[in-house]
Amino acid sequence: MNAQKWAGRLPVVRSKADLVYDSLRAAIASGELRPGERINMEELGRTFGVSKIPVREAVKRLESENLLTSRVHAGMTVTAVDPDEIRGVYLARQAIEGLVARLAAEGGDASLVDDLAVIHEAMRRALEDGGEQALSRLNTDFHRRLAAASGYRVLADVTEQLLLTIQRYRLIIPREHADWRSVLAEHDAVIEALRTGGPDAVAEAARAHTTSQARREARAHP
Repeated sequence: MNAQKWAGRLPVVRSKADLVYDSLRAAIASGELRPGERINMEELGRTFGVSKIPVREAVKRLESENLLTSRVHAGMTVTAVDPDEIRGVYLARQAIEGLVARLAAEGGDASLVDDLAVIHEAMRRALEDGGEQALSRLNTDFHRRLAAASGYRVLADVTEQLLLTIQRYRLIIPREHADWRSVLAEHDAVIEALRTGGPDAVAEAARAHTTSQARREARAHP
């Protein structure tokens, strides 16, 4: 029997630890669990109906990602967002965003432009409605979709981690309305480059977007 062939047919089984991890990570990303908030592992076990072992495994993973912090006398808490680190996050995004966009353009993903356009339109509506949290989440979705189209999991994973840091940062320091308009205009340029330009044009539009956002952040919080 060809084990590799049959392995592809097996269903993906998520462990209890995975489910706890996904739920906690989503709560941290959305701000439901705020920076500095204490995590009670016994209570989590009761909430999810699981033993301490999967809770401990999930918490350990989140701690390794710097989303949870263990402190003497304070126990396990949601890690605070360090504003000084945001500049480094934007520098990292500047370094990889153009590459991600170029690979996505070369990948020939037929649904990419349509998917990005749907997210982009949802962002426009959220801006009109004043939905700051929705805007941040949708912005993450936009760049997550682009990174997934790059075809490389490592790039998608790095992008995900950087975007999560920014999303959490926006919970404590929201963007101004005018800044979101700039984000939308820059996303427009990326989508248009995907429609009508080649990989070079897409990479340049993506780099221009991250560079613009880094400069704007530096001016707002020097």
